[in-house]
Amino acid sequence: MRDDAALLLFSGGQDSATCLAWALTRFAHVETVGFAYGQRHDVEMRCREDVRAAVPASLDADAGTLGEDHLVEASGLAQVAESALTSERAIEMADDGLPSTFVPGRNLIFLTYAAALGYRRGLRHLVGGMCETDYSGYPDCRDDTVKAMQVALNLGMAARFVLHTPLMWRDKAATWALAEQLGGGELVETIRVRTHTCYRGDRSVEHAWGYGCGTCPACELRAEGWRRYRAGEATDGV
Repeated sequence: MRDDAALLLFSGGQDSATCLAWALTRFAHVETVGFAYGQRHDVEMRCREDVRAAVPASLDADAGTLGEDHLVEASGLAQVAESALTSERAIEMADDGLPSTFVPGRNLIFLTYAAALGYRRGLRHLVGGMCETDYSGYPDCRDDTVKAMQVALNLGMAARFVLHTPLMWRDKAATWALAEQLGGGELVETIRVRTHTCYRGDRSVEHAWGYGCGTCPACELRAEGWRRYRAGEATDGV
């Protein structure tokens, strides 16, 4: 397996766009993989190509090469793990203390698919935008979960994958700040106007922080992160 190349889990949102810039500054070759799993906000899938093309243009000339994009059909996930992201359910806290937008097993499945693809493509470095600092309480975004998956994938595939989560200990304000460090104001603006995060898939209104409904948890996190970033209040735990 190549040690100078990576495979990025890429949705077309703020976090994965920032991770794409991060990966391109660290690896000579970066490929991306996206998942169509019946998500309610499937507009993010339509943003992916535009974001993929724009991010490298914001980086220095010595950044890595952006390689192939892979799209995986995973609609079966919506059948077995219904949530407010895969149906028209209300976005609210559920009885189990988790938000109704939690899709059980989603990141576990995505990482497994990515590892299988990486195995075939000879890419040992896998990059994901999971974050435990500013998140919605999803247990599959936790550092312990990702580390456990790295162990399981390496055992199950007799491989030596390395899972990278550059946003794990960064809040949303620090994620904006990281984008600025990586690609300056051009990358920040690319992420602000081209990426999509809103759970409702609303791109009808442009806010200071980008497009979205402005009221779902994803929009609120993004908006508050933007406010704190602009105020110089980013918290970087790395």
